[in-house]
Amino acid sequence: MISKKRKIIVNSVVAFFFFVGVIWAAIIVAKPGQMSAREDQWSRIQKEKTITIGLDDTFVPMGFRDKQGKLVGFDIDLAEKVFANLGIKVKWQTIDWSMKETELNTGNIDALWNGYTKTPERAKQVAFSKSYHESNLTLVVNKTSGIHRFSDMTGKTLGIQTGSSAETDLNTHPEILKNYLAGQQAVGYDTFDKAFTDLNAKRLDGLLVDEDYARYYIEHQANPENYALLRGGFKPSEDVVGLRKGDKGLQQAINRELDRLQKNGFIRNLEARWFGPQPDLKKN
Repeated sequence: MISKKRKIIVNSVVAFFFFVGVIWAAIIVAKPGQMSAREDQWSRIQKEKTITIGLDDTFVPMGFRDKQGKLVGFDIDLAEKVFANLGIKVKWQTIDWSMKETELNTGNIDALWNGYTKTPERAKQVAFSKSYHESNLTLVVNKTSGIHRFSDMTGKTLGIQTGSSAETDLNTHPEILKNYLAGQQAVGYDTFDKAFTDLNAKRLDGLLVDEDYARYYIEHQANPENYALLRGGFKPSEDVVGLRKGDKGLQQAINRELDRLQKNGFIRNLEARWFGPQPDLKKN
């Protein structure tokens, strides 16, 4: 007859090996990207000749869909040029932008390339390519609003994209704009196009947004003269490619191509095409 103590030991051993088996099975069926999220994936990408890049496909003019549903934009053109030079095809994958770092680090995508701004907070989770474009945050208002400087937003309602670098800057430096707001909170939107709809309907008094997006959006409106852009004390942002920290080979390959395209004028020409001329901006 087996003693009670021995039964406990046997059951514990069985439970242990069952647990190990479950974990091992999970590893075997995991996606390659998920299983090796901390390993350099550059050799896999080169072998497959395909890279999956995550984006918010409403982020005009960096990456968005035209009337025919085709992905177009500054970052689309730049990324596809970089990887065409490397003999690799880009597979674009629309993601929830508020979950972008999670999508990257679980291996669902290989890179973030969509007006992705370099910030200290993001640096804790991902690695960056070299900076390839610089932009400013601007407050977009209706000219009839009576808002001429950031302090005129006192008691007003501001719109912002949830999970964006603009949201980070707004909260990190509340003295610049946030402290003026009604309730000191901005209204969050999952995409900027919805925020502009509310601005036009005067449900918002202002919209804090990347200047490149604002310039493109306003230029394509029926009455672009109806808007004013206000620039305050926010520092210019640097756009980079977001990568897993282990992807050193991929990082080096992208940086080499970005250097080349900066030097030969390709990036400068893209900026002129997608962002247009510099507008008259009111400084706070």
